[in-house]
Amino acid sequence: MKLSQATTMLDAAHAEARRRGVSVCISILDAAAWPVAFIRMDGAPLGVIDVANRKARTAVLFQMDSAEFAKIGHPDGAAYTLENTNGGLASFGGGLVLRAPDGSMLGGIGVSGASTHDDVEIARIAAATLVA
Repeated sequence: MKLSQATTMLDAAHAEARRRGVSVCISILDAAAWPVAFIRMDGAPLGVIDVANRKARTAVLFQMDSAEFAKIGHPDGAAYTLENTNGGLASFGGGLVLRAPDGSMLGGIGVSGASTHDDVEIARIAAATLVA
């Protein structure tokens, strides 16, 4: 994950959050789950800093979007309480795996602070800049 890619994604996510009238945190990690870029918009609650990071970490560590991870981590799922591993993960939408056009994993993005639907859509718009 290049810093230039991460900042382009941050810009796209930030613009979409403003368009939707929401304040979020956006965390972008590389393929080893290390931070590359982060912003906390004015008005975003402090608690969503950690949530955005955990959503991105979940996507990277399990190589699946956090919404998909939720399908196995819920009380009736095959791996209930899995979110308690790896220093804490997120089992709801807003974390996406970031892939290069050739399919290789670049890292993950986590968005938190709005509704889960808005978090996911903001992350998708940011991720789409990787193929533009």
